[in-house]
Amino acid sequence: MIKQKKTKTRANFTDVRGEIRDLVVGEKIDTVTLITSKKGAIRANHYHKKTSQFDYIISGLIECRTKLMPKGRVVKHILKAGDLLYHPANEAHALLALEDSVFLSITCGPRRGGKYESDTYRLEKPLIV
Repeated sequence: MIKQKKTKTRANFTDVRGEIRDLVVGEKIDTVTLITSKKGAIRANHYHKKTSQFDYIISGLIECRTKLMPKGRVVKHILKAGDLLYHPANEAHALLALEDSVFLSITCGPRRGGKYESDTYRLEKPLIV
């Protein structure tokens, strides 16, 4: 179960060969998606009613703004390599690549593959423009 919204991940095991790092533990995972974004690219500006999501930054720098729907306050997060940010269902999220970036979007719920739009609700007023 998720205890923190933003987490700086740590290696579980390290030796001369490298490291092993658990990103998400104890959650049912439906999809793991690799996303690349060029500097200045804006992604998301939506929320999911039944899907929770983790964003894990592999490289780059990303500004993420979140808002619990419908009347929460907007929160700004700056994410760098090794950061993991959790988005519960009904939390709007938008991401701006502050530099070329690569991240994983890990989802739990019906939003996946060809059903991507089935649980994706676009924001009338974007969090990032």
